[in-house]
Amino acid sequence: MDILTPRPLRHGDRIAVLSPSSIIKPQTVYNALPILADRGWVTYVGEHTFDRHGTYAGTDDARYTDLETALLDPDTRAIICSRGGYGAVHLLERLDRLPLRDDPKWIVGYSDISALHALMSKHGIESIHAPMCRHIASHKGKDDDSLRLFSLLEGTRRDVTLSPNRHNRHGRVTGRLLGGNLAVIAGLISTPFDALRPDTILFIEDIAEPVYKIERMLYNLRLNGTLSSLRGLIVGRFTDYTPGADDETMEQMIARMVSAYDYPVAFGVPVGHVDHNIPLVCSSTVTLDITPSATTIHYEA
Repeated sequence: MDILTPRPLRHGDRIAVLSPSSIIKPQTVYNALPILADRGWVTYVGEHTFDRHGTYAGTDDARYTDLETALLDPDTRAIICSRGGYGAVHLLERLDRLPLRDDPKWIVGYSDISALHALMSKHGIESIHAPMCRHIASHKGKDDDSLRLFSLLEGTRRDVTLSPNRHNRHGRVTGRLLGGNLAVIAGLISTPFDALRPDTILFIEDIAEPVYKIERMLYNLRLNGTLSSLRGLIVGRFTDYTPGADDETMEQMIARMVSAYDYPVAFGVPVGHVDHNIPLVCSSTVTLDITPSATTIHYEA
């Protein structure tokens, strides 16, 4: 299947801000809207973006309806998710039946939004793993990550260059960039939305998961053959966790889990539940180059 790239945003294009997962404070969204408008885009908030149904931003039907409306609207060119949390997985089966390839739209977000990135990958459509409303608003859209996101939406892709990490394993590979929140990825194993393939350069991150639970998720990937078939691995940030019983850190455990394989591995990449959360284009073809002096993620034409 050919990979489709949603068209770059132009002045006057419409952007929807939706809540596919957990509830969001309205002011968080309202603080981000003027920043998006300053780029020349026309923003609107979904009918159910601020709904509440337990911890969810509305019922499954309400959240699905907002996404369906935006995905099928010819004037809406991008969907920025207000936040993550949990609940996007509830919508996958119905979203999967939509003609997503007929008029592909950018989907932006991270954390639980990794489920929507998996959906788009299944349909061969690029999407953007990136900060959402709170980050954009708190930095007034002027930080490197917000500016990189805006550039990606407008069609400009810049290489990511990072300092070396002592856990890195050197090498140079080219493959399809996929990933996101590891708990979400692991939860989709052996489903129609398990998008990981042998040519994958996988990036992973997570929050508030102890070392042993992350190890268990990686064992799932190991036992189903995914870990051994990767082209490369990008280890993002794992935050708010306690070390293992033997004081093994997350990085040490992950290094041990992939020690049997010879592909390059980059550690400490600022992706995930951290203030510096570099936007990455899911389903794009990239070259991962890890040397003693730097790690580079290069987007191929």
